[in-house]
Amino acid sequence: MARILLIDTATARLSIGLAHNGTVVASRTCDEPRRQASLTAPLVQEVLHSQGLGVADCDAVCVSSGPGSYTGLRVGVSTAKGLSFGAGIPLIAVGTLDIVASNHNPEAFRYIVPMIDARRMEVYTAVYSADGRRLTPVEAKVVGPDSFADELAQGPVLFTGDGALKCREVITHPHAQFQESWPDVAAMAILAQKAWEEKRFEDIAYFEPFYLKDFVATVSRKKLF
Repeated sequence: MARILLIDTATARLSIGLAHNGTVVASRTCDEPRRQASLTAPLVQEVLHSQGLGVADCDAVCVSSGPGSYTGLRVGVSTAKGLSFGAGIPLIAVGTLDIVASNHNPEAFRYIVPMIDARRMEVYTAVYSADGRRLTPVEAKVVGPDSFADELAQGPVLFTGDGALKCREVITHPHAQFQESWPDVAAMAILAQKAWEEKRFEDIAYFEPFYLKDFVATVSRKKLF
């Protein structure tokens, strides 16, 4: 039986969990924006202490690998790598879109399209089958009226994630359904357990988040002096 620590910092919602054989036994979340840097480590400690455990009592650490927030991903992956290295346990990575796509009723839709908010009408996305298999490459996509026309022509499509609702007024096909959601540690636990069983571990020294796009720094227009 695998005991896996779960860390997701890829979106605005920070989620930490502990899974035992694919089932979450403890979790903490925070919906306040930009709190990953200050709260990830404390919430990890809370989750472990709630079960009377330390990091070394876990069999692996699993991190949501992106795409998503550049800063959030750096915090999550750095934390996960540090915990894995320090405790001498494997590092597992699961795609953030994979987590979002796998947390829905597979019988209700022909396709599932998770969307992570990027900026303006751009999202990080891919098309998944109803049972959570990714069918297209992950991409940064500017959504327009004709986006996903082929999939929508075939039946009901669920657009979900923290970037889905902003596309509701652009994608107006009758087969389109929209649901705001975030990566869920319960879905993450199942993916992490599968990776554990298949021994799909990352190289702690060289693993990097899946940013998809390069970080772009901006200069504030506010006058400080």
